[in-house]
Amino acid sequence: METGTGSETGGGLADLDQRVAGCRACPRLVDWREEVARTKRAAFADWTYWGRPVPGFGPADARLLIVGLAPAAHGGNRTGRMFTGDRSGDVLYQALYDVGLASRPTAVSAGDGLELYGVRVTAPVHCAPPANKPTPEERDTCRPWLVQELRLLRPTLRAVVVLGAFGWQAALPAFAEAGWTVPRPRPVFGHGARVRLDDALRPAEGKEEGGGGLDVFGCFHVSQRNTFTGRLTPEMLREVLRTAAGAAGETGLRAPGGAG
Repeated sequence: METGTGSETGGGLADLDQRVAGCRACPRLVDWREEVARTKRAAFADWTYWGRPVPGFGPADARLLIVGLAPAAHGGNRTGRMFTGDRSGDVLYQALYDVGLASRPTAVSAGDGLELYGVRVTAPVHCAPPANKPTPEERDTCRPWLVQELRLLRPTLRAVVVLGAFGWQAALPAFAEAGWTVPRPRPVFGHGARVRLDDALRPAEGKEEGGGGLDVFGCFHVSQRNTFTGRLTPEMLREVLRTAAGAAGETGLRAPGGAG
């Protein structure tokens, strides 16, 4: 089964994605993801589950990054691609399609032809965790993968949407390790929160406008709990994505369906 990144990533990210998919650093997560892949869900009995860490998905020159929590047991852990094959992904990719950042509104498998425009999707934890709850130790063990991904995206990355408080808490130290300055005390998560991170690796004077800085946006997670109760509506999600895309300077947004 494909990893879901394929030709969409350049050499650096393609290599990183392969290494992520081979990680076995967290015994509890390895046992869980592989047990789920063996036992399956009845509705997917004919599937060969991915059952491995799920790498990021999207172009190597993305200006916008979306950071979630972790793959779903019968979503990304089954299909091998972030937010693919579950209801959270249905909500996210529909919204990305609506604002012109995706070629189609659905994501059912790694080989369905979905393309993302100027945006990449990743997570601070790459393995499906029991009860969708990674431990702090698992989160910290997985962080170097996110740091490496951020470093590879640095030349073009200008904005990040973080889905949920867990992702926010995991992403902030990763931003700092990857070369951006995170304010202290650390910014508090909230839907609609917006924080500007300066580029710690470039001099303050003489750089081009917006050079290397990062706008980080908070958004409620696209979990069923949030979307079914109306805590996060499709319009709320679209608004965050539109604002973040604008901050990223992603002006070449495609119309729904992939038209230029």
